[in-house]
Amino acid sequence: MYTKICATLSKYCLMIATVGLGLVILCVLYQVFGRYILNDTPTWAEALALVLVLFVTMLGTAVGVRDAGHIGMESLLAICPQPYKKWLEVFIHAVVAGFGVCMAYNGQFLARMAMDHRIPTLTLPEGINYIPITITGVLIVLFSIEHIIALIKGVEVEPAWH
Repeated sequence: MYTKICATLSKYCLMIATVGLGLVILCVLYQVFGRYILNDTPTWAEALALVLVLFVTMLGTAVGVRDAGHIGMESLLAICPQPYKKWLEVFIHAVVAGFGVCMAYNGQFLARMAMDHRIPTLTLPEGINYIPITITGVLIVLFSIEHIIALIKGVEVEPAWH
């Protein structure tokens, strides 16, 4: 059941990131159109594209952790004696989960600190830039726990895009 929840979360992250990437492209196209065709640069388009890029990259990062697309410690695992490989992999995923905890904690801290400030061209709170870090941190923890459980059970985690 936990794996199904993580797989669903990962698929939704991938879908949201894909839509976000499309919106980034539309923002940039609109900005170029406004600047060179209308001779009136829309000031909000660049700021919105930057906010969207944060969401796209952070959600993509979380999916990469679940699908084991992140940089691993393959060389360390290659020289590790067979009886210890599984526990070394568990340790690696635990370290990644610890990194996720740090991301989530510090992301929410920064988001709360910046909520009183506004992005001038969007009038959105500046703290919105740190929300994806918090969300990604939580997802990294969830996905790392899924990998640890799978390693202990001796099963593979199926990638979200399959």
